[in-house]
Amino acid sequence: MSTTEPIKSKKDLTKFKDYYERIHPNSRNALLMTIGLNTALRIGDILDLRWGDVYDFRQKSVKTHIRIHEQKTGKLNIIAINQPIKKKLKEFRTDHPTMQKGDYLFQSQKHKGMALSRFQAFRIIREAAEYAGIEEHISCHSLRKTFGYHAWKQGIPPVMLMKIFNHSSYQITMRYLCIEQDDKDEVFRKVML
Repeated sequence: MSTTEPIKSKKDLTKFKDYYERIHPNSRNALLMTIGLNTALRIGDILDLRWGDVYDFRQKSVKTHIRIHEQKTGKLNIIAINQPIKKKLKEFRTDHPTMQKGDYLFQSQKHKGMALSRFQAFRIIREAAEYAGIEEHISCHSLRKTFGYHAWKQGIPPVMLMKIFNHSSYQITMRYLCIEQDDKDEVFRKVML
């Protein structure tokens, strides 16, 4: 059984994101990937999101935070909605102006009123990964791991990522980051005393 990997290469990540932006435009799928890459939420929590979780219907604007009780841990997680998510939500809202507060953000096209299935979400992610030529084992969980890997590469301390992921141990977070020899080599090349 192969382990789910993050998308480490920025070039591959750009190509992966471009698939539903330019190659096969689909605002729902682009939003799914953007939320996955920018929130570190598990796919089950993403698919369970409703319009009322991200959009303030009184103010007619995107909310500043997503407040969610995670399915796996039951813990409350409050996540700031960053600019890439806000942009995609506005685009998606324009494409779907009649959606209501209780409607799933990611609706199944086959089953009216139902959330997109995990299997369909997997197919969406795999299709973009295949287009990008990514050889590693990529799944829905790769979005979460990709967030962690790139946050770590940008200098976010692993202890903060442990808190963001709601992990119970530092070791779990370290496994998530998929640090390999080339990452270690980069540290040795940079640190010169």
